[in-house]
Amino acid sequence: MQIPVQVLGGPTVLIEYGGLRFLTDPTFDDPGDYPAPSGRVLTKTAPPRTPLAELGPVDVVLLSHDQHADNLDHSGRALLADVPLTFTTPAAAGRLGGTTEPLTPWQSADLPRPDGGTVTVTAAPALHGPEGSEPIVGEVTGFLLTSADLPSVYVSGDNASLDLVEEIAARYAPVDTAVLFAGAPRLPVLDDALLVLDGTGTATAARLLEARRVVPAHCDSWAHFTETREDVVRAFEEAGLADRLVLD
Repeated sequence: MQIPVQVLGGPTVLIEYGGLRFLTDPTFDDPGDYPAPSGRVLTKTAPPRTPLAELGPVDVVLLSHDQHADNLDHSGRALLADVPLTFTTPAAAGRLGGTTEPLTPWQSADLPRPDGGTVTVTAAPALHGPEGSEPIVGEVTGFLLTSADLPSVYVSGDNASLDLVEEIAARYAPVDTAVLFAGAPRLPVLDDALLVLDGTGTATAARLLEARRVVPAHCDSWAHFTETREDVVRAFEEAGLADRLVLD
């Protein structure tokens, strides 16, 4: 069975799973600048591949974090009010309120499927930078989708830690479909360490997870990403894993 996965731009991915429509990190604004409280400006360079007006209903948002505009922009925030349920970090749920529900690492929630089955959403640990960077970059999470008769799906969120990927793999490998955030963004305040995996790290994560197929996301549409999807493709080719990549 092939789980439908569609990358809409940046970190925004539509996943149809168990009759439910899951959307990751909604970003539907037009290109423009997003000044941060720190004084840093994030620049969106491309519109979404699917406009919000054409998206259709969303059952659940999987929000890795809310504190950065490249993961939740203005229209994305407005969308949350129309979505029945959003899973995110405890910190983000506290800030956003509404229909958000916090999940701590390895905590799960069961959702009823339209056909009478159950989808389990589990929070996967993630680190948005090097060890010790959380006070600067904030709390983030990844997600796993599992169901008794469906192949598993892993969404990395803004994770830069291969050690955490090893922990996830120890519990869930082989993963059928891995939606891996890449783009290799860096921050001078963190000595230009990776905030999210680069192409080489993404290929390593795919191997650790024993992923049957990999959908790269979070590697276009924003100026602060230092790598593109082409860098991910090149890294997978060099690792002998190009046949696992799904590029829509």
